[in-house]
Amino acid sequence: MPTHKRQPSIELLELMGVVKENGSEQTSLPPVHTPLSYDYVLVAKTIENQERAVFKKQTEFIEELKKKKMRVTKIVDDDRVFYGIQAPKEIFEKYRYLLKVSDACNWSSGQSVVPLSTRIRIVHFILNHTPIRSGECLHQLMKTKVFEAKFCLHEKKKQKELKENWARWTACIQGQPITAVRNYFGEKVALYYLWLGWYTYLLIPPAIIGVIVFLYGLAYFNSSPLIKEVCEADTIMCPLCDKRCQVWLLSDTCTYAKVSQLFDNNGTVLFAMFMAVWATLFLEFWKRHRASYVCEWKVSDWCEEEEELILEILNNATCEPKKYKHSYLRTTLVLICVTAMILVIIGLTHALVVFRVIAAVLLAEGSWEFLSTHSNSGAMMLGAVLHYLIITVMTRINRIVAMKLCEIEETRSFTTTEKSFTVKMFTFQFFTYFSSLFYVAFFLGRINGHPGGYVRIAGQWRLEECHPSGCLTDLFIQMAIIMVLKQTISNVFEFTGPWFCRWFKRRRTRKLQRTCAHCYLKSELQDSHGAELCDNCKLRDWVSNYRLNDVDSFSLFDEFLEIVIQFSFTTIFVAAFPLAPLLALINNVIEIRLDAIKMVTLERRLVPKKTNDIGVWIDVLEAIGVLAVIANGLVIGVSSNFVPRLVYRYYFGPCANSTATDIDCMAGYINNTLSIARMDDQIIRNEFSPYQMTTPDGLNVSSCSYKDYRSNEDYSLTPQFWLILAVRFAFVILFEHVVVICKFIAAWFVPSAPIQVKNDRLFDKLNRLKEELRSFVA
Repeated sequence: MPTHKRQPSIELLELMGVVKENGSEQTSLPPVHTPLSYDYVLVAKTIENQERAVFKKQTEFIEELKKKKMRVTKIVDDDRVFYGIQAPKEIFEKYRYLLKVSDACNWSSGQSVVPLSTRIRIVHFILNHTPIRSGECLHQLMKTKVFEAKFCLHEKKKQKELKENWARWTACIQGQPITAVRNYFGEKVALYYLWLGWYTYLLIPPAIIGVIVFLYGLAYFNSSPLIKEVCEADTIMCPLCDKRCQVWLLSDTCTYAKVSQLFDNNGTVLFAMFMAVWATLFLEFWKRHRASYVCEWKVSDWCEEEEELILEILNNATCEPKKYKHSYLRTTLVLICVTAMILVIIGLTHALVVFRVIAAVLLAEGSWEFLSTHSNSGAMMLGAVLHYLIITVMTRINRIVAMKLCEIEETRSFTTTEKSFTVKMFTFQFFTYFSSLFYVAFFLGRINGHPGGYVRIAGQWRLEECHPSGCLTDLFIQMAIIMVLKQTISNVFEFTGPWFCRWFKRRRTRKLQRTCAHCYLKSELQDSHGAELCDNCKLRDWVSNYRLNDVDSFSLFDEFLEIVIQFSFTTIFVAAFPLAPLLALINNVIEIRLDAIKMVTLERRLVPKKTNDIGVWIDVLEAIGVLAVIANGLVIGVSSNFVPRLVYRYYFGPCANSTATDIDCMAGYINNTLSIARMDDQIIRNEFSPYQMTTPDGLNVSSCSYKDYRSNEDYSLTPQFWLILAVRFAFVILFEHVVVICKFIAAWFVPSAPIQVKNDRLFDKLNRLKEELRSFVA
């Protein structure tokens, strides 16, 4: 125990683990030695008029900190004043003892130095929960500009080591120093990088298999009978829009048919099944991987909410716990608001559909021949770009709404608030990203009607149609544009934004003085003891940290959200985009170093948080894994032509009767999927003008074809349509059951923690109990 001039009270001795036996004092914990450095820095603008309310609140808050025996050092720099905050050693003694009592963490009894990361976390909590007389805490004071900034300091020596070994582009092929990251940024940040690195590593197999599936489709470019039938067809197709669109030849879309073959082939089915099982294996192996590090860090039993209780006691020994609350009225209100927000997002998807329809008409009626010929493809690409812009805007709106809903809930602790915010924000973002993709995957080309009975928006604009080769290519293009734009533009702004802000702050403030020789020797030779620097060098260090970009409690959330959305793209619609895992792999290799450089050199230091898992994100990932099974089953069974081709091969094709033939079993498939509209029908004559039924060469046609299974007489659905529909649903049910069974087997087969980790925890707990028993007997 450190010595004091005044004898501590019995209550304080008991709280710090000191008991009296036979008149002598004994302690169950070794003394704490904290290095002489500053745990936190507050920044405010210099105020000359001391009668202003802002100055009074500023002074009052500092006095409240001093009442809690905080050491406050004030240094004025031109128009700003810096307050260095350091907590007394007694707070850390109490913290260690309460951890030991609560058993929230396996604190090493021989550890005499409290890590700076722990000190920062304690001081951060006390600062945020110290009110002035008006009831305002630091958060409200910063909103009213009483204080301009708050941050914890980077440690130069450790920062330099991380920069050399991790936070640089040339370290992309190296492993990550996870333990060093944990010691500097805390377990929460370390687990993020551990999870991201593990996810990136396990993306290698699906990336390779995805490329093989792509090459498999590429190998059939010239030999596929389906492509050959499209490219050599002289079939005349019905106009794709009103007024300006004319009939066209099916062979004009030869290139489109070849692109469709790259992603809509038999290999896609097996790849989708593999990805569904892979998602489960990824999560199960992640749990094992995490358990090894968590056991090594001795935080297996850590409870974040219990630590919050401890910090509340440290801040105010007479505090009352914030009780759990549940209000059916508030829950109902939040549920209604969430539902309304989801409906708004879906409404934006409908607006996007209308935009694509109108854009297709305008492009078709335009003067550019190329755009007029490819009006549907152009409208689809424009829609994808607009979708990305909607995502960018809605991301900000979704964050504001999610935070407001958390305030309505009145959650008990920050941990609970963070979980609630994560679920709401991810839900909103998921619908923002995927509503349009669900429309393209499951509705595009299926609700547009037929010649003489087209479905129109406001009775004027026809809905879009799918290409005769299928709708999967539309889904692929939509996903490719969103993924490439999102990953490329996000990474560019994620790096250049903080870099530019730091450069701008450097330009606005005066150049810093060099560290004096005396302080330089201290930092190099006595860094582990934290020898105090002179005021000039303190100010230099504080200003350099002040110039960095600000961070908050949800900074790490943004990184998690970005990668989890990418995980959704990689798994949910992978049947339409086998190259998604490859793009994700390339992005993640860059993302790891980009985030590392940003955290170490461009941003202020995150407040280190202690945890033993990635939190509610693991539940979100498991939900995505289940949704991936359903979505991929529907994409293959409903969106792709896998089932119609299967039915044609065994029921309607040349090989249907199992007779020997030298004709390919899929010959005639494209023609079988087309129905005919004849001009001698009054309904068709009313639908298409004579100009539309004229070829570009000036030849009048009496009939045209369109993709559907309908009778040529009364346009009713044929028996083949109903057979294919039944087989589609049967395939979806069979696919989902088989894959779900495989997922359960994989989850059961892979234990959530290695045997060695379980044994280590067993022996560690046994040794702790023995040590407690020896202390009791002594």
